[in-house]
Amino acid sequence: MGKKVVVIGAGPGGIMAAGKAAERGHNVTLFEKNDRIGKKILISGKGRCNITNNTDIEGLIENIPGNGNFLYSAFYTFSNHDLIEFFEQYGLKTKVERGGRVFPVSDDAKDVNNALLKFLNKAKVNLRLNSPVQEIKAKNNTVTGVVLKDGTEVPCDAVVLATGGASYPGTGSTGDGYVMAKKLGHTIVDLKPSLVPLLAEEEWVKELQGLSLKNVSITILSKAGKKIYTDFGEMLFTHFGVSGPIILSASRHILDYDYKNVKLVIDLKPALSEEKLDERILRDFEKYSRKQYKNSLDDLLPKKMIPVIVKLSGIEPEKFVNQIKKEERRALVRLLKNLTLNINGSRPIKEAIVTAGGVSTDEINPSTMESKLVKGLYFAGEIIDVDGYTGGFNLTIAFSTGYLAGVSC
Repeated sequence: MGKKVVVIGAGPGGIMAAGKAAERGHNVTLFEKNDRIGKKILISGKGRCNITNNTDIEGLIENIPGNGNFLYSAFYTFSNHDLIEFFEQYGLKTKVERGGRVFPVSDDAKDVNNALLKFLNKAKVNLRLNSPVQEIKAKNNTVTGVVLKDGTEVPCDAVVLATGGASYPGTGSTGDGYVMAKKLGHTIVDLKPSLVPLLAEEEWVKELQGLSLKNVSITILSKAGKKIYTDFGEMLFTHFGVSGPIILSASRHILDYDYKNVKLVIDLKPALSEEKLDERILRDFEKYSRKQYKNSLDDLLPKKMIPVIVKLSGIEPEKFVNQIKKEERRALVRLLKNLTLNINGSRPIKEAIVTAGGVSTDEINPSTMESKLVKGLYFAGEIIDVDGYTGGFNLTIAFSTGYLAGVSC
């Protein structure tokens, strides 16, 4: 006769834990406060759902700056390749894109949720939607049951807490799991936004709002000029600063600086050295020698960017191109290779893709995901103080820790 297991939260970690526990013969009830499962899955990867990454286990750990070493057991028990196989088993074909990112062939996150629903049904998990849990009951440091928001008490032998982080509260991750864990004596490491858009001091970013740049490189520098991070790819200007894939990844590296007193240096033409870019501009200037400077940069820059660069370059906008001095042109080259923003904060945690911080890994057994403080209490997913970069790493964490909790409880 199996145990009575309650899983709180039907995101990737909770679903995997519930299904695996049920496959082992336990009587499993999965409580979800929303009217459907996997609400965050549906918006991940811009609605395409970047399920995992096709790297090896060392590659996974390297891409998890927030306590990656804690996850060795979880990844060896259920790896990213096991996860891809799991989805294929439930009819979801996958493909690998740049940087090892794994997506459904259909490019539709709904298909990921449908596969997970099939898994829950096959495992005979009792799924209870619109059923928020209020608290976890424990006696003598052992789980005895849960209390739903409507006051119903549900006795059980084990609980898997998989309520997510505090980012994207619209998906249901409003941080209530932290409250439940804290009440049972767990330490909650300070919550901070990770993979989050950044705020810039400079007013001119507002003029570039909505402009997306591809194939640029960025460097983040500390106040003292130390290189913190570099990346290459796509970014976006917003009314408050910057966002886009390379900015979100960069944000995790400056979390320890509290997103303050760092410089973002953008190289708009990373494929060209300063010499080559100077030659290129010289050619453009020869072509447009009779035009005014402000009308000479169309071949070089997106339209929206030209007035900003003209202003920042300090060259008189009305000046005719054939009158521009070599020093002025060189200064323009340096500007295009080192467009600098002062970063002075991030958007709030509710706009972050991931929450850094959470239930302290010191208080969780990495081989089982069971609490070291409360017998029968397990954790899965973002509620734990682990977090990765963009590229499928955070969903891999959720599925693998969920699997380990499910087979251990």
